[in-house]
Amino acid sequence: METSTEERFAFLAEWYDPSAALLRRYQLLFYPKDGSVEMFDVKNQRTFLRRTKYDELHQEDLFVGNRVNVFSRQLDLIGYGDQYTGNKLGSKKERTLAMIKPDAVNKMGDILQMINDANLILTKAKMTKLTWKQAADFYTEHQTKSFFNNLVQFMTSGPVVAMELMGDEAVSVWRRILGPTDSGVARKEAPPSLRAQFGTDGTRNAGHGSDSLASAARELEFFFPSTAGHGPDNTANCTDCACCVIKPHAISEALTGKILHSISAAGFEISALQMFNMDRANAEEFLEVYKGVVTEYPNMVAELCSGPCMALEIRGTGSPKTFREFCGPADPLRGIIMAVILPYQC
Repeated sequence: METSTEERFAFLAEWYDPSAALLRRYQLLFYPKDGSVEMFDVKNQRTFLRRTKYDELHQEDLFVGNRVNVFSRQLDLIGYGDQYTGNKLGSKKERTLAMIKPDAVNKMGDILQMINDANLILTKAKMTKLTWKQAADFYTEHQTKSFFNNLVQFMTSGPVVAMELMGDEAVSVWRRILGPTDSGVARKEAPPSLRAQFGTDGTRNAGHGSDSLASAARELEFFFPSTAGHGPDNTANCTDCACCVIKPHAISEALTGKILHSISAAGFEISALQMFNMDRANAEEFLEVYKGVVTEYPNMVAELCSGPCMALEIRGTGSPKTFREFCGPADPLRGIIMAVILPYQC
C-alpha cells in the first residue's frame, strides 16, 4: 500500500458556538497542494469536515494567534498541531507593537501601506488618546531620562494609533521601517524610512516600535489586554459624524492603507478607528436595514463576519450624506475599492 507524503499543516483551533454557548476545539488540517482543508472534532474524536477544497484560506493566513474563516466559522488558531507545522510555519513568526504617534496620525494610510509592502499583517488596531498616567506608564523605563516629561507631553497632545503587527521577524522588520530614532539622522541614513518622511526630531518622530519580543509582549498587553479590561479607550464619541466599515475582503486584499489615504485626501477627518471581528449575530444586527430589502443580504452578512473589519468615525466636509456620495454607488456584496465601505450615521 502506497504511503502518502503530501505536505499538510496542522493547527489546534477553537470556535465559539453561539447556539450552544460552548467553545469547541478542532484540529484544522490544511493541504497547500490544492488548498483543501479538513477538520476533526477534538472532544468527540471524529471527523467534523471531510477534506474539501477551500479557496478562501491561504498559507500566509496560518499562524498561531490569527483568526481565520472556514465555511462561515471563525476559528482562532491557538496552537500548532504537530512539530512539523511549528517548525515550518512558526519559527520566524513574531508579534510586535507598532504605534503611530500624534504627529503622523494624518499619515496613517501611507504608513499602513508601508506595513503591507513589508509583508507584515495588521491583526489589531485602535486609535486612542492617552492620559498623562497612561503615557507615563507606557514609557516607564524612561522615567529618569531628561526627555521624559517632553515625551509624555507630546504623546498626550493628540490621538495615537496602536497596532499589533504579525509576520516573519516582525520586531526587526517594523523597526527597520521606522528608521533611526532621530528623524534628522533618519533623513541622512535611511531616507525611505517612516521617520525620515514624517518625523521632525528625536521625540516627534512619527512612530514607535517594540525593541524586543519581551517588550512587544508587555506593550501589546498594555493596549490590547488578553485578560480583564480592554486597554485605553478608543477616541469615538459618536456625535455629528458618519461611521465607515472597511469590510473583510478589502483588508485581506491589502486595500486598507489606500482607503484611509483616499478618505484623508478628500478632506475627511478620521476621528476614531478600531479593528474588530463580528460574529454572525452582530453582523445581522448591523445590516438589519438591508434585510428583506436586497437579495444579497445573507451574503452581506457572511462577508461581514468572514474576517477582521475596521470601523472608522468620519468627520468633516458636510454631512454623512456627503461621505456616502464620496464612497460612490455601492455593490451591496463586494464592490470596488471605495464601495467596500458601508457608511452609516452614528
